[in-house]
Amino acid sequence: MTTRQIVLEIPEKVLLAEKTDETSFARELRMLAAVKLFEMGRLSSGRAAELAGMPRVEFLLSLERYKVFPLQSELIDLESRHA
Repeated sequence: MTTRQIVLEIPEKVLLAEKTDETSFARELRMLAAVKLFEMGRLSSGRAAELAGMPRVEFLLSLERYKVFPLQSELIDLESRHA
């Protein structure tokens, strides 16, 4: 798998406010981005899991923490077929 690196400049005050280090904050940002992109329908659960750096099942199970329903796109698809 080919990857690309994206560099973000984070103010130190943000890390202090979050009481975290660069590595933990970067991991959380990846997860938050993956969850939001999945929620918006821009990434499949598999691609979002790759972005988050975890297996797909683990990603789907972790969505509850972010109050995101893992089958939202399927539910919308079913509702539109029966409308």
